[in-house]
Order: sequence, then C-alpha cells, then structure tokens
Amino acid sequence: MTFPVTRMRRLRAGATIRSLVRETDLTPSRLVWPLFVDATADAPRPVPSMPGIDRLPPRAVVEAADRARELGIAVLLFGIPETKDPSGSQAHRADGVVQRAVAQIKQRQPELLVITDVCLCEYTDHGHCGILAADGSVDNDASVELLAMTAVSHAAAGADIVAPSDMMDGRVAGLREQLDSSGFDSTPIMAYSAKFASAYYGPFRDAADSTPASGDRRAYQMDPANGREALRELRLDADEGADILMVKPALPYLDIIARARQATPLPLAAYSVSGEYAMLEAAAAAGCLDREAAILESLTAIRRAGADIVITYHAREVAEWLTA
Repeated sequence: MTFPVTRMRRLRAGATIRSLVRETDLTPSRLVWPLFVDATADAPRPVPSMPGIDRLPPRAVVEAADRARELGIAVLLFGIPETKDPSGSQAHRADGVVQRAVAQIKQRQPELLVITDVCLCEYTDHGHCGILAADGSVDNDASVELLAMTAVSHAAAGADIVAPSDMMDGRVAGLREQLDSSGFDSTPIMAYSAKFASAYYGPFRDAADSTPASGDRRAYQMDPANGREALRELRLDADEGADILMVKPALPYLDIIARARQATPLPLAAYSVSGEYAMLEAAAAAGCLDREAAILESLTAIRRAGADIVITYHAREVAEWLTA
C-alpha cells in the first residue's frame, strides 16, 4: 500500500511511540570505557589532543573504576610504564602497571568487567607493537611469544577479558594456547581483528607515548582501502579461538562493521577511537554541532551497523546521560 493508506509518520508522532518501534538501542551495558593508567603520574595528566581525557595515576584509575561499576559500563585498561626498553619487558611483569591496576580494581569492584589491552607499543622504546628484528622490521613470531606472556600475566592479575591489539599473525592462537596451558581456559579473548592503519589514532599515541620512533605500522596494520581482507582477518581470528571480534576504527569503517556482522555469529565490538573523539569535541567546541546529540547519534550509528559492543572515550558521560 502507498499513500494515503500508508503514512510513515504515524509511528513518529510522539516520543513514546518512537521509543516503542526503535530498532537500535544504546545502553550502558553495551559500552566500554578506555582508561590510561600511568605509573609515572602522581596526579591526572591531561591529554592535550583529547580534551577531557587524562592519563591517570593508579589510585585515580581505581576511583574511575568505581564510577564505571555504578554506571554499569566495562573498562579497558592501557598502561604507561615507568620505563621502556626494546623488548617491552614491562608489559608482562607480574607487578607491571596494568597488572597492579587490575588487581586493585578487582579487589574493590570484583563484579566490574575489566578488559586489558595486550600490546607492546606502550612498553617498547621504539613504539612498535612487537619487538624488532636486526633489519628493523617487526619480528612477528617472537612478538607473539611476548604477547602471550603478557596476556597470561593480565589474566593472573584478574582481568576478565584480554584484548590483543598488535595485529601480529597468529597471535590469537598463541594467546589461546598459553592461556589454556596456564589454567586460564575460561578467559575470553577480544581480538582487534580488523585494525586499520588509520590516521585517526594520532591522539591515542600522544596519550600512550606510543608513536613509532621510526617507520610506521602499515606493515602489520591493515590498509584502509581493503574490505575483503578485513573479513579474512575476522575469519582467521575466529578460527584461532577469538571469543569476540573487533573492527577499529568505527565511524570511518561502518561498512566493515556491517559486513562483519553478516559474516560472523560471534559478538562484535567496534572501537570509536581517539581521533573520532577529538573530531567530535573540536566540532562541538567550535559551535558547529550539538555535542550531546552528535555523540549519541555517532554511537547509535555504530550499534546500528552491527556492533554489539562499543568502546568509546565518551562511555562514562554517555552512561550518565542514559541513566539520568
């Protein structure tokens, strides 16, 4: 039937009916809040390129985790260690910055879902996501061994989910094998499966002191032009034992999220990255758009594309809006 029998506006006439027929929900339980825990900080250190975001000393991270628990959101921890070296040895220390933070959070908030980023870029003095071979390239297989050690140390500290973000080949299988053999066969892996070599990571690298000292990450992160390859990466991680798959970044890759949703039954996460955050904040500060409305619309778009889980630096604030 067409107009006048069909009138699409009937289901748009009021807030109650719009809510009743809304296809996509955005709730705190879908949100993950990234936090930077800085072993060198005595007080919060603002990240200049990410207004409103700080590098937090361990005690402040624990306080932030208290708030996350109140709001019903999960947290994702990134660490800035006291020292860095070529092998990123601080990443897998039992008393490392993330390991200590996880233990402190879980002691106070055992029900809070704590996810840990598993990568070496914050811990190496050269800023790459793995250790370097003699020719300056990243040594994939040797890096996987260290990443697996890091994941095990996070699980031992109490992490609920480990999330490898390095994009080394075979790292999900490597993590799964080491977790299982170390008694952590129930610890899920959330794999950064389709992680693109994106221009939108700039502010994160400021926050985590992880800009490569030489070269770039295009030899291991994905070419932004490739969509079919992203689906292949997702399938490989699923086959290696990933429990949750991820697309990163989110807004510039909504098409990949939608295609991934059709390709896999596994839970799907999308990371609304630092550049997306900074872009929205800059536009709002300039008076170009309604800040709250734009943030909510952007995150709803990520959910509508097919993401079950949305990782966003706006998570705390959005959860406060949704529960007000």
